Amino acid sequence: MKSDNIDRLLRSAAQGREEHPAAMPFGFDTRVVALWRAALPPGNGVMQLLRRVAVLSTAVIVVSTVAAVREGNRSREIRESLTNEFAIADSAIQDEF
Repeated sequence: MKSDNIDRLLRSAAQGREEHPAAMPFGFDTRVVALWRAALPPGNGVMQLLRRVAVLSTAVIVVSTVAAVREGNRSREIRESLTNEFAIADSAIQDEF
C-alpha cells in the first residue's frame, strides 16, 4: 500500500509543470512607497529647518577640519625647513669662532 502511494506521488510530481518565479505586480513598489510616506507623521517646518541646519553645520565642520589639518601640515613643513636652515647657519657661525 505504501509503495502505491509513493508511486502515485512520484508520477504526479513528474507530470507537474515547471514553476516560474513570481514577479511583483506592476506598480507594487510605488504603492508600497506611497503607503509608507502616508504613514509618516506630517513634517513640522521647524524640524525640517533644524535638520537642514544640522547637516549644513556638520558639512562646514568637516570642511574646516580638513582645511585646518592641511594648513597645520604645511606650516610644520615650513617650520622644519627654517629650523634646518637656522641650524646650518648656527653651526657655521660656531665653526668660525
